[in-house]
Amino acid sequence: MPGFKSYYLCDELLDHVLSGAAWSPPGTVYFALYTAAPTPSGGGTEVSGGSYARVSKTNNSTNFPAASNQAKKNATVIDFGTATADWGNIVGMGILDAASGGNLLYYAPLTVQRTVRNGDSFSVAIDGLTVTEA
Repeated sequence: MPGFKSYYLCDELLDHVLSGAAWSPPGTVYFALYTAAPTPSGGGTEVSGGSYARVSKTNNSTNFPAASNQAKKNATVIDFGTATADWGNIVGMGILDAASGGNLLYYAPLTVQRTVRNGDSFSVAIDGLTVTEA
């Protein structure tokens, strides 16, 4: 998932780096699946129902080891579990700072879209997520 930064994150980082405004990364990040992709300003259509929930990961070096070549990968599986109803055609993923609502940080289309039906599971393998800065 080569990712794109949201406008929210761009503004926060620019203010932090160039004016010294305090910004602290979230202690936990949340992964979301979308049936209509978000944009830099947010939006999109997040999956709902059928036992879907955002996946939380503590924002630390165990889950996200040191970046290399302007890229960061996941070191643990991101497991959304098993759908108990159809989730639809998953076209994108986002990283947010809250379990619901919140601010979109990064987002990207999936390399391969996938329809998740009742009884299907969805997960991202170790090193299956790559967020880049370049």
